[in-house]
Amino acid sequence: MANPLPEVIATTAADTVTESGHGGAATHLQPELFGLAPYQIVALAMLVLVLIMVWKKVPGAITRGIDDKIAAIRQQLDEAKALRAEAEQLRAEYAAKVAGAEKDAEAMLANARHEADYILQKAEADAKDTVARRERMAADKIAAAERTAVADLRAKAAIAATVAATKLIAEKHGEDADRKLADEIIAGI
Repeated sequence: MANPLPEVIATTAADTVTESGHGGAATHLQPELFGLAPYQIVALAMLVLVLIMVWKKVPGAITRGIDDKIAAIRQQLDEAKALRAEAEQLRAEYAAKVAGAEKDAEAMLANARHEADYILQKAEADAKDTVARRERMAADKIAAAERTAVADLRAKAAIAATVAATKLIAEKHGEDADRKLADEIIAGI
C-alpha cells in the first residue's frame, strides 16, 4: 500500500507554487535523504535509537535506577515503620506513666487525708488534755488561794482575838486580879 500523503502534498503544492515560480502544472519536489521520505528517515532514526539503547543496556540501567528508587523507598518505609513502632511504644510507655502517676496521686491524696484526719484527732485530743490540765491547774490555784485566804483569815482572826482579849483583860483585870491569878497558878504548880 502506497503512502497517500506525498500525492496530497504534491497536488496541493503543484496548484500553488511551481519549481520555476510560475503557477501551473509543474510538480513540487519532496525533500529526500538517500532516496528516503521524511517519515522513513524518522522511522529509521527511531530504530537506530532503540538499537543503541538496547546495545548500551539503557533499559537495564533504567530498571536498575527504578529498582534503586524502589529500594530507597522501601528503606524509607521501613524506617517510617520503625519510627512509628517506636512512637507507639513511647506513647504506651507514657500512657502507663500517666496511669501510674494518677494512681500515685490518688494514693498520695488518700494518705494526705488519712494524715489530716490523724492530725485533727491528735489536735483534738491534745486540746482536751490541755484544757483538762489547765482546769486542774486553775482548780489547784483556786484551792491554794482558798487555803491561803483561810489561813490569812485565821491569822487575822487570831490577831483580832488576841487584841480583843488583851483589851478585855486589861479593862477587867487590874493589878489585884493579876496577883490573885498569879498566886493561883503558882499554887497549882
